[in-house]
Amino acid sequence: MSVEVVTFGCRLNIYESELIEKHAKNAGINNAIIFNSCAVTKEAERKLKQAIRKARSDNPNKKILVTGCAAQVSAEKYANMIEVDKVFGNHEKLEQGTYKQLLENSEAILVNDIMSVKETAHQMIDGIQNKSKAFLQIQNGCNHRCTFCIIPYGRGNSRSVPVGEIVKYAQNLVDQGYKELVFTGVDITDYGLDLPGKPSLGNMINRLFKMVPDIKRLRLSSIDVAEIDDELFDIIINESRFMPHLHLSLQAGDDMILKRMKRRHRRQQVIDFCNEIWKHRSQVVFGADVIAGFPTETDEMFKNTYDLIEQLRIVHLHVFPYSPRDNTPAARMPQIESSVIKDRAKKLRNLKQKLMHQYLKDKIGKEQIILAESNNYGYTEDYFKVYSTKNLQKGEIYKLKIKSIKDNQLII
Repeated sequence: MSVEVVTFGCRLNIYESELIEKHAKNAGINNAIIFNSCAVTKEAERKLKQAIRKARSDNPNKKILVTGCAAQVSAEKYANMIEVDKVFGNHEKLEQGTYKQLLENSEAILVNDIMSVKETAHQMIDGIQNKSKAFLQIQNGCNHRCTFCIIPYGRGNSRSVPVGEIVKYAQNLVDQGYKELVFTGVDITDYGLDLPGKPSLGNMINRLFKMVPDIKRLRLSSIDVAEIDDELFDIIINESRFMPHLHLSLQAGDDMILKRMKRRHRRQQVIDFCNEIWKHRSQVVFGADVIAGFPTETDEMFKNTYDLIEQLRIVHLHVFPYSPRDNTPAARMPQIESSVIKDRAKKLRNLKQKLMHQYLKDKIGKEQIILAESNNYGYTEDYFKVYSTKNLQKGEIYKLKIKSIKDNQLII
C-alpha cells in the first residue's frame, strides 16, 4: 500500500508534489494515486486525462485523486470522470488538513475560490528527493492577465513568502548539504509587492546571501525582463554564486504579437537586457519560453521571433505550440491553422538544436564547474547536462575538462 504522486507541468508543481506526498502519508492515505495537474495548454490536459484513464485501467483497486491547476479551473470536469474519486484545489493541496478531509469527507470536490487566498503556504519541503539541488518556493500566483493564459485562475493573485521564512528554509537546506538552491514560483520577479516594505526580488536575495553565506549556487526558475530591479541586475552581473543562466518568460519576439498577448515587454527591451548582461558577464546563457502560432501571427511576425532567438543565441528554449484555452481572450482571436502551428514549432525546435550544437562545441577542451546529480552526470553553471565516464559523488562540485559532445550532450 502506498501513495504515488504523478506530476505534470512546471518546476513549481514538482516542488509541490513533494509536499503533497508528505502530507498524504502523514494523514494515513494509502493505496492511492494523486495527479498534480497542469492546465497551461490543452495538450497538457489531454495527456492528464489519458494518464488518469490508464492509471485506473492498471490499478482498478486504487483511489485516484486529482489536484493542481487543471483541477482548480475545471473541478467538475474531472470529478465527472468515472475514473476519479476526489478532486481538490491548488490551495487545498498545500494544507495538511485537506488530507484528513479526503479520508473523512464524502464530497467529491474540495476546491475553494483561489482568488480569496491572500498568503502563500509557509510549509516548505526539505529539498527534492534524489536531487543534489533543492527547490525553494518564494512566490505563488500572478497579478497579470496575459491573453493566452489560464494560470492566474488556477493559482490566484501573486503572494510572496516573507524574507524571514525564506532565510529559515534556505539555511535548513544548506545545513542538509544542498549545494544549489533554485527559487520557484509563478511570477518570481513580481516578488515582494504584497509584503510590508515591498522588498524586491533583488533586495531579498541580497539579504539572503548575507544571512546564509554558505549558499554555494543560486538559480532562478524564470524571470520577466519588465520586472528586473536594479539590485537583481547587480546580483546577476557581479555575484559569482548566482548562476550564469537566466530563463526568460519571452513568449514571442514580435511587438504586435507581444501586445496582443498583453505582455509588458517589447522586442527591443529583451535585446537591450541581454546585451547589457553580456557587457558585464559574457558567460551568461539564456533560455526562454516561446509560443509558436499565436492567433494572428503572420509569417513575418513568426520570423521576428525566430530571428530574435537566433540573435540572442537562446539555447535553453522551451517551445509551446499554441492551443486555445477556454475563457481566455486569445481563444476568441482569429486562429492559425494547426499544420502551420506545428511547422513553426518544428522550425523553432530545429533552431534550438542548431544553436545548442554550436554552443556546446565551443566547450570542448575547456574546464567547466559541475554539480554532480548522480555518479555519472551533473550540470554546468550555465545549466548544460554533462555525462561522465568517471565516478562522481552526488552533491559534490567538480572542475572538469569537456572531452567531447554526443547527441548535444557534454562528455567529460
